Amino acid sequence: MSISNNLTQIKSQLPNHVTLVAVSKTKPVADLMEAYDAGQRIFGENKIQEMTDKWEVMPKDIEWHMIGHVQTNKVKYMAPYVSLIHGVDSLKLLQEINKQAAKNNRVIDCLLQVYIAEEESKFGLDEQELDELLKQVQHDKENYKNIRIVGLMGMATFTENQNQIEKEFKHLKTIFDKVAARKDAINGVSILSMGMSGDYQLAISCGSTMVRIGSSIFGLR
Repeated sequence: MSISNNLTQIKSQLPNHVTLVAVSKTKPVADLMEAYDAGQRIFGENKIQEMTDKWEVMPKDIEWHMIGHVQTNKVKYMAPYVSLIHGVDSLKLLQEINKQAAKNNRVIDCLLQVYIAEEESKFGLDEQELDELLKQVQHDKENYKNIRIVGLMGMATFTENQNQIEKEFKHLKTIFDKVAARKDAINGVSILSMGMSGDYQLAISCGSTMVRIGSSIFGLR
């Protein structure tokens, strides 16, 4: 199957309210352009340098999503162009994104990463940290004019156990609903990013509105 065929097949299975992020990390520009020519406009990368290299040479109507763990000292390289940062897991990182966005006269959309897995290696905020971060940003709106918190992101445990994955996705959806209903919600929180190549259909059934799919589009790395 070609990249364009894979894309067509996956898109035909996605409900209208679900956004597809084509995870293109480690893939050459030629592969991304094949997806672009097939109509894909949102690409996800996990390394800022690689994403910046691709942004420089590719069409400018592409939305670039940073889906990997972000180091604060690298934010400045993507601040001129990044559309959405998925993995915001600390106030310090949010402050740096706001600072670099201001330097570029931009408002950068962010998803707060919530820790839902049973693996130590995953990043993210627990519910209490999430609550404290939202209160802090709301309380100090003047200092966060250049970021917009538009939703939450989470990654399930890497396991074959579908029941466990479903439980974690449903847990994140519950947290998302609470955040979206908050009186002090900073802006309209509308994106719930969860689900990858192996579990995106389950994620959608649990309420995901954005899926990150790589190998099912581009083939294995």
